[in-house]
Amino acid sequence: MTAHNVPEVMLEILADLCREMSPEQRYARLLTALKQVFPCDAAALLKLQGSSLQPMAVKGLSDDALGRIFVVDEQPRLAKILLSREPVRFLADSELSDPYDGLIDGTSDSLHVHDCLGVSLYIDDVPWGVLTLDALQPGVFDDIDTLALRTFIRLTEATIRIINLIGGLQARAEREHLVAQAVVADQGQSQLIGDSKAMKLLYQDIDVVARSDLAVLITGETGVGKELVARRLHLSSARADFPLVYVNCAALPENLVESELFGHTQGAFSGASQARAGKFELAHGGTLFLDEVGELPLAVQPKLLRALQSGEIQRPGSDAVHRVDVRIIAATNRDLSREVATGHFRADLYHRLGVYPIQVPALRERHRDVLVLAGHFLELNRRRLGLRGIRLDSTAREALLHYDWPGNVRELEHLISRAVLRARARFPQEVGSRKLLSIGLEVLDLSAPETCSSPADDLALTPSDTVSSPSLRDATANFQRRLVSDTLHRCDGNQSRAARELGLDRGNFSRLIKRLGVNGQRL
Repeated sequence: MTAHNVPEVMLEILADLCREMSPEQRYARLLTALKQVFPCDAAALLKLQGSSLQPMAVKGLSDDALGRIFVVDEQPRLAKILLSREPVRFLADSELSDPYDGLIDGTSDSLHVHDCLGVSLYIDDVPWGVLTLDALQPGVFDDIDTLALRTFIRLTEATIRIINLIGGLQARAEREHLVAQAVVADQGQSQLIGDSKAMKLLYQDIDVVARSDLAVLITGETGVGKELVARRLHLSSARADFPLVYVNCAALPENLVESELFGHTQGAFSGASQARAGKFELAHGGTLFLDEVGELPLAVQPKLLRALQSGEIQRPGSDAVHRVDVRIIAATNRDLSREVATGHFRADLYHRLGVYPIQVPALRERHRDVLVLAGHFLELNRRRLGLRGIRLDSTAREALLHYDWPGNVRELEHLISRAVLRARARFPQEVGSRKLLSIGLEVLDLSAPETCSSPADDLALTPSDTVSSPSLRDATANFQRRLVSDTLHRCDGNQSRAARELGLDRGNFSRLIKRLGVNGQRL
């Protein structure tokens, strides 16, 4: 774009400050304007989170770049940009490694020759992050308009201030900082990641109920990230400074469930050598997260119900009553309404837990979030294994987008971890020379089964039934199609009736039809 067009673009940015937009939309529009004013192949806006930089928006980079976390100490270019109050230019012969090697759309290998420019962003004299521009050809930024660049920097900082004010981010800054630190430290996914329509609806639900004390029931298939939703609910609540206590109801022996929840006195039962506080008391003032709540034995459910209704608990072996102030978040991959109908779960407890239900979307419903999550897991594995860089080639990205993900996010995490290990073993020369490691179809094993207890998979092979033979897999799929098609025909196309006849949840049955490609005609 020529210089006389610059004021027009700047006026559009100023006009955007008065429009109602989400932070993601504002960031994206900033980068769109940046690429209009300054010629470049890729641009990125990264926010400083603790000791790392996290992408807020990217243009011209592959989608998985949004899932990356760039540790400042490991990225000399980003560190140099962050420490300078002036624009920093890296010429084509710079020996400093580029954080975006292999991530620019349309490239298939490391960027050996390119032009790079970066600026630091400050809000109230505190470093906020960086803005970067990359070009595939050297010399692109030789004649850049420095006045226009400085003006754009000031407008970017003004936009960030508007986002902080509108979203009330200053009040949540410390909690977001703690979450960001956890992402770097943990071995797996530590925060909800994704910008799909399904995830935006989930974020809205969380924001609506987080500040209240209502009980929340989180439902969804195995591996979708229900525990992450519970963490976000707690961190966004008024109880964030108090403990979040986790209980895996499925892992508790039936004879110890009551003791685990409510504690016990010394001598209350064989082996109770000393008094012990239960999870309810430990969570006083905070949140108690009951994971896999559908696995609770029926005998314990009335006592849990009393604790929820009255806020009073009794330790086994004691007549003393303890009052507790606890917010309950429960999660399950079971259909509790069906469990109530079959007598396996108390109706009154179900309604007490499910005051505000939240359904976590399956990964197959989240579209391009798959690539963002894949980038996040690639970065975790890169840091864990001490590799220079890892990227997905175009065939791998397409395969990930078209896979059905019966094991959801957990399956994706495991698949990426296996793929990185295989690629490292398959291409030792690249690892030894510190070249960029590329993940292709040859190291992805998308056909490998993941254990998954989703109701939609009741008609599918179990891990013990599966073998590597494609013919068996095809035969099974054909059997499923014929069974579903015949059932639909018998039910006059009524999917609800057909789902009940097959013992499936209506939503999961609909997804099964889509996955099998059944069009309603009898096969």
